[in-house]
Amino acid sequence: MNTKVNLAGIELENPVMTASGTFGSGMEYSEFVDLNHLGAVVTKGVANVPWEGNPVPRVAEVYGGMLNAIGLQNPGIDLFIKRDLPFLAKYNTKVIVNVCGRTLEDYLEVVERLGDEDTVDMLEINISCPNVKEGGIAFGQNEKSVEHVTKEIKKIAKQPVIMKLSPNVTDITVMAKAAEAGGADVLSLINTITGMKIDIERQSFVLANKTGGMSGPAVKPVAVRMVYQVANAVKIPIIGMGGIASAEDAIEFMLAGATAVSVGTANFVNPNTTEEVVEGIKNYMDRHNIDDINSIIGAVR
Repeated sequence: MNTKVNLAGIELENPVMTASGTFGSGMEYSEFVDLNHLGAVVTKGVANVPWEGNPVPRVAEVYGGMLNAIGLQNPGIDLFIKRDLPFLAKYNTKVIVNVCGRTLEDYLEVVERLGDEDTVDMLEINISCPNVKEGGIAFGQNEKSVEHVTKEIKKIAKQPVIMKLSPNVTDITVMAKAAEAGGADVLSLINTITGMKIDIERQSFVLANKTGGMSGPAVKPVAVRMVYQVANAVKIPIIGMGGIASAEDAIEFMLAGATAVSVGTANFVNPNTTEEVVEGIKNYMDRHNIDDINSIIGAVR
């Protein structure tokens, strides 16, 4: 039984990884999950300098998921390299570092700093960040911006580049094609969907930021649809995510066209979700007499 998948020349033992921002940088979950059992660990977003994030309250439970407006709080690249990478180097799993920034220069600085780090196998670029030089519009909401950012990052990146797409657009395939045109090696989708919650008794916003990113099981049908559309629009591999809480969910994404999958919000409910998904995929393959997991990728047309 072969569970290995390939992303731009990087071979994963299985297609299951963590979704950025839901697993810390691995250390936080290591007493619950054997990181060696995962295809890859995707770190929380890392910026060129520490970010404090948004004011509280910044997390709210909603039907079928949660809203978050954390604001990409992170300790910055210096501490990440000093503390988190040495920890991840102890494990036999692939390491994907999520990169965030407020300007193109921010992204490039982090990408350059990570270029000589042997522990880092791939980079995932979070283009849902607001572009401060363009009035706060997210990098990922304009196709010209997506292509330009991708192209500039690819010029200096020493690891394969994954562009993480925002679902908050009119046509996800336009953004996917722009990232592919810019030289992206892999795409990951979806990031969170913008949502809002209001406390009717207090008649005020639940989140200090007013809006937040919605994730969890309720977004899965949207995410599966977008993965399917993108898989039929580009030729590069896709990492599917959005509401995955079981092996059945993961397999649905793979049938739609994803080569690998990321588990996010479910980690907060059950810290063992990732390992359970890995085992569940093996059980599914056994039940259906599947020798190679790659045979189901994009099998539904």
